[in-house]
Amino acid sequence: MAPKNLSFKIILGSSSMARRKILADMGFEFTVMSADIDEKSIRKDNAEELVVALAEAKADAIMSRLKTTDHLEESAHPTLLITADTVAVYDGIIREKPSSKEEARHFIKSYSGGQATVVGSVVVTNLTKGIRKGAWERSEVYFHDIPDEVIDSLIEEGIILNVAGGLMLEHPLTLPFVDTLIGTADSVMGLPRSLTEKLIQEAL
Repeated sequence: MAPKNLSFKIILGSSSMARRKILADMGFEFTVMSADIDEKSIRKDNAEELVVALAEAKADAIMSRLKTTDHLEESAHPTLLITADTVAVYDGIIREKPSSKEEARHFIKSYSGGQATVVGSVVVTNLTKGIRKGAWERSEVYFHDIPDEVIDSLIEEGIILNVAGGLMLEHPLTLPFVDTLIGTADSVMGLPRSLTEKLIQEAL
């Protein structure tokens, strides 16, 4: 199958494997750059404002790197930079990536038999035209009770230390304990498909 974006280029500004997979499944061809920003230096009280501010900061960081390397050759095809950010919200408290195994365990235990809200942003910057479009989306995940041995296995494996709120919906150990999802799985995984499509069209 030919990629959907033959008339424009995409840079995905994220090192997240889940975001790469979602964007590839959407039929796009893209290159990957990571932003490497100090996320803790950007603070907002509101989860929606925070994820948009972080995605914009990631875009700005990548844009300044592209300027220094003159990576953008003048071409007839516009280049779109897609950045995103996700946080979990539990009991009104914003949760980012767990800072330790202990914190990850605390996070997952709190979801057991309970609920977490996931707020995610997408920012699409048209590097050729200087247009930027961004928005956020929220989903709610309700869980059955999660056994301690499952939590132990998740912590031991370590991959959930790299995801917002230690919440990895698509993980084979987590998935059986998801009761209800209000929203979309791709939004929880870090890149809401329909929102991304809409912002791509708006940025073009």
